[in-house]
Amino acid sequence: MRFDGKTIVVTGGALGIGEAASRLLAERGSQVSIVDWDDEAGNATCAAIEKGGGRAIFTKADVSDRTAVENAIASTIETFGGIDGLIVSAGIQRYGTALTTSDDQWDEVLGVNLKGAWNAARAVIPHLQRAGKGSIVNVSSVQALASQQNVLAYTVSKHALLGLTRSIAMDFAKENIRANAVCPGTVDTPMLRWAASLDPDPQSVYDACSQMHPLGRIASPKEIAEVALFLAHESSSFVTGSVWTADGGLLTQIGGVPQTN
Repeated sequence: MRFDGKTIVVTGGALGIGEAASRLLAERGSQVSIVDWDDEAGNATCAAIEKGGGRAIFTKADVSDRTAVENAIASTIETFGGIDGLIVSAGIQRYGTALTTSDDQWDEVLGVNLKGAWNAARAVIPHLQRAGKGSIVNVSSVQALASQQNVLAYTVSKHALLGLTRSIAMDFAKENIRANAVCPGTVDTPMLRWAASLDPDPQSVYDACSQMHPLGRIASPKEIAEVALFLAHESSSFVTGSVWTADGGLLTQIGGVPQTN
């Protein structure tokens, strides 16, 4: 899958799945616009891409802020002249139930995970319309299809992200603009490491997550990024409004831990 001559925007493109997607896109010929709120990581990812011979820009932005996202897209157009696709990977996790989640936590998570995806889409779609085609890929979660305890805001945001994806797919299909979602299982990202650090025994979190997946391990960011790149690429030209699970078999099983002989 080559992306020669293409320009792809990656929100949350400085770390985790987004970073893996940014690097893979650059390796395969794309110009990459990284949008992230982490200055240090964003500049480091951008520098690594350029050191490898690729082209990338980094714009610091809080994706929940519509104006900040629009400014990042304007910088992309100024630098590269156009946009061919969008991968939305910006996301955060907070813990709580319907009783313990605060208003601030709810607003923070929905602001980044859902409104951030909407902000990116509505800033990018006009440029895809001018190009006559394009692809939007939203990185959701298996928690868009099921749930765990104590993750109210995150689960709600990821469920809603599928609705956003399908609505965009329906509204812009006649303009050859596609929208799809990827639902990963557990992935070895900074978000997972942060979550594990909240436990007195972080390794036990990794072990439990590995055991939940029939493949017996968690995913690397690159494995999920490969799925996102397929959906961003013209190889998937007849795929829109779809939800792709990349979960190591997690949702195929009955019960939390696969049986062993």
